[in-house]
Amino acid sequence: MNYRFPVFYSSLFAGHDTGLGHPENAGRLSAVVDHLKNCQNSGLQADEWATQIAWIEPSARSVLPHVCRVHDPGYVNQLDAIAQRGGGHIDSDTVVSPQSYDLALLAVAAWLDGVDWVWQQKSPAFALVRPPGHHAERDRGMGFCLLSNAAIAAHYALTCPGISRVAILDWDVHHGNGTQALVEANANLAYCSFHQSPAYPGTGAASETGQHQNVLNLPLPPGAQLADYQQRWADQARPFLADFGADLMIVSAGYDATQADPLASLSLQPDDYRWFTHACWELMGPRILFGLEGGYDFSALACSVAATIRCAIENCAVSS
Repeated sequence: MNYRFPVFYSSLFAGHDTGLGHPENAGRLSAVVDHLKNCQNSGLQADEWATQIAWIEPSARSVLPHVCRVHDPGYVNQLDAIAQRGGGHIDSDTVVSPQSYDLALLAVAAWLDGVDWVWQQKSPAFALVRPPGHHAERDRGMGFCLLSNAAIAAHYALTCPGISRVAILDWDVHHGNGTQALVEANANLAYCSFHQSPAYPGTGAASETGQHQNVLNLPLPPGAQLADYQQRWADQARPFLADFGADLMIVSAGYDATQADPLASLSLQPDDYRWFTHACWELMGPRILFGLEGGYDFSALACSVAATIRCAIENCAVSS
């Protein structure tokens, strides 16, 4: 193999301090990074794929114009103010620490860097960031999320020459209420979500189809397994996404649908994300940006991210 798969990541993301006992904590990213670097350094032929990973610091680009295209500027200023006065809570689950505002902007930069890489290099990428984003709405954060990374990235992508349509696939176990709300009014954006129902945040009914029939919600009952995903993909998600005809796909890659995850009740296994990644590849080829959302069992999260990246790297090697 002679290929670089970019993982946009910074150790600075650990500075988003959610407090003792919070499930969305710095250990999530360190578990993923440690696992991937162990694969890189194992010397085993089975882990040769991991030697193609390139660790890239997010750029110092100005992202505020892109953030404020999606979020109410008053809310963005509120986040900044909370951080500057030493931190606080947006709600009982959603924490702003002194560094959280700057790191939320850095996370956005990683996603935008990923869009640029995918489009310019015609090659997939992964934004390994926190805080996550898909629950954040226009004027409030919630569900551990501060800024809607995927929605910001999708709107940004439409400003790139040659991109006229962008699809977001959200495979996090929770419905991305924020992402849906922030893209459904734009006919050039599509949103497709696999998620457990009933579950937080209580949105994402199949009847929610967007202002332009550009939303497809696929609620799954507790206990759903890979076969359930495969059927929904073949019968509904793939035709929906194929008909939309996106130039670029953004994946809100949450990994809390694994059976080991403490915050949900679905039954995927980490290696199932190889199937999911390959299914996306068959539809889009290399024009895919993956960005981290949820996933709260450290081992399952790390192995699931690795399964995604491995599949993308191996598909690139086959197609090159």
